Amino acid sequence: METQLLAKESARAAIVEMGHTLIAKNLVAGSWGNISCRIDEQSIAITPSGRGYELLEPEDVVLIDREGAVLEGKRIPSSELKVHTAIYNAYPEAGAVIHTHSIYASALSAMHQDVPAIIEDIVQIIGGRVYCAEYALCGTQELADKTVAALRGRKAALLANHGAVCWGKNLQEALLVAEILEKAAQIAVICAGTGGKVYELSTEDADIMHDFYEKHYSKRQQGEE
Repeated sequence: METQLLAKESARAAIVEMGHTLIAKNLVAGSWGNISCRIDEQSIAITPSGRGYELLEPEDVVLIDREGAVLEGKRIPSSELKVHTAIYNAYPEAGAVIHTHSIYASALSAMHQDVPAIIEDIVQIIGGRVYCAEYALCGTQELADKTVAALRGRKAALLANHGAVCWGKNLQEALLVAEILEKAAQIAVICAGTGGKVYELSTEDADIMHDFYEKHYSKRQQGEE
């Protein structure tokens, strides 16, 4: 599935709609978390700082470049823009980034624990075990650098004592990654609570399933195969 870019106004509208979706799915609350998507090779649309998703309008969405400089918009861009631009610069195939504060992913991040590869959909879609980035203050370049280091080729990472960040080739895939991550985190917490042994999928099997998803299944989801 190719990275799917949106025109400027379409991107702004899509981000507003995605904000409503994240609220409805309990992946964020209030104005916490943030959303962005690429418009072209040099420009990115991103949510503003401190604006609740229920009140968000397309004109509130800010346009920035790949270094984080504001290109267009009347509001201050998200304080986590460094994390977003770092991911786009590290992963050229990324078309959208979503930062969530979902409950179970945040619980594991508070314990500085990874999300183990214990269910097939996390390896198919995200690529395997999701690692927890070392703690750094929000809004800093240090957090951006540690986030990229924790991704390790995956489509998601936990942010210690903070939440999670997910990317996809478009907003819908980034949302799917966020949902699957939260599901896997919840299962991991449940398993830990029972005290039973957890069997993690092998790296070899994870690589096979993720490769099949990237090359075939994701295309079938989009009607391309």
